[in-house]
Amino acid sequence: MNIVEVENLTKRYGGETAVEDLSFTLEKATATALIGPNGAGKTTSLSMLANLLSSTSGEIIMKKDISIGFLPQYPQFFPWLTALEFTELAAKISGVDTKQARLQSIQTLEFVGLENALHKKTGSFSGGMKQRLGLAQAIVHRPELLLLDEPISALDPTGRREIINLLKSLQQNTTILYSTHILNDAEEMTDQLLFMRDGRLIEQGSLKDVKKKHAAPYIQMKFRNSINALEFASNHTWKCEVKEDFVLLPVSETGPTMQEVLYVLSTEKQDIIGVEFQDASLEEIFLKVVANK
Repeated sequence: MNIVEVENLTKRYGGETAVEDLSFTLEKATATALIGPNGAGKTTSLSMLANLLSSTSGEIIMKKDISIGFLPQYPQFFPWLTALEFTELAAKISGVDTKQARLQSIQTLEFVGLENALHKKTGSFSGGMKQRLGLAQAIVHRPELLLLDEPISALDPTGRREIINLLKSLQQNTTILYSTHILNDAEEMTDQLLFMRDGRLIEQGSLKDVKKKHAAPYIQMKFRNSINALEFASNHTWKCEVKEDFVLLPVSETGPTMQEVLYVLSTEKQDIIGVEFQDASLEEIFLKVVANK
C-alpha cells in the first residue's frame, strides 16, 4: 500500500532548477534511502515533502490525515530549554494531548539514548546529542511518515549503529524516507534506493535489483604484494581489475568459476593470502551509476 506518491515534482529558484521531474512512491512501513552528492536536491525534496517548501510544479499525494515527522540536517533548538521541555513542546505542537505529551517525551528521549540528559539545557549539547534530540522531536508524536535529512551525519560509528538500530525498530509501524551520504550505513536499512544527481532521479529500485543491474559479484584475490597481483593479471586473459595487492575478477557466465580460479592458483603456486566472493558495495554502485548517467 502506497502512502505517498510523488509525481513530476519540480522546484525552481529563478533560472536555477533544484529538483526536476521527481517521481517515486513510498509503501507503508518501508525505508527508502535518498542518495546523492551535495547539491543533488535531496534536502529540497525532503522539504517539499514536509510541506516546508512549495513546489514549482508536480504533485505530492499522501494518505488522508497522515502524520509526519521531520528531522532537518542541522536541527535548531531553544538553548534555554531542557531536552524534556523542548521535546514536550514539540509533542504539543504536533497535536499530542497535554497530559500525554510529558509521558511520550520521556519515553522518546529514553528511546534515543538521552535518558541522562532530560533536564540538561539544549545549549550545552554536543553535535551527537543534538542529532538524537532532533530525532526525538521528529518521532515524539508517533508519526506515520518520518522524513530525515542526514540523520546520522553528526554521529560517531557507535552512535550511527545505535540510531540505525532505532530506526529499524521504528520501521515496523513507520514509513521512513531519509537522505544520506554514508552509503555503507544505507545498505543496512533500505527497502528502496533513490539515486539523485543535479536535481534529477537517475536510478531507483531495491538494493537487490540495483546490484543486479549495475554490479555483479566478484572473486577477490589478495596477493602478498602489488607486483604479484600485476603479474597474475597480466599472465591471464580473464577480465579483471588490479587494486594494489588485490585482483578483482567479476563473476559472469563467460568468466571462470571459483573452482577454476582455485585450480589455477594452486597449480601455479601463486603467493596468495586469500580468495573470497565479494558483493559490490553501495558506494561502488553509486559511483558507477553516476558515471554512466
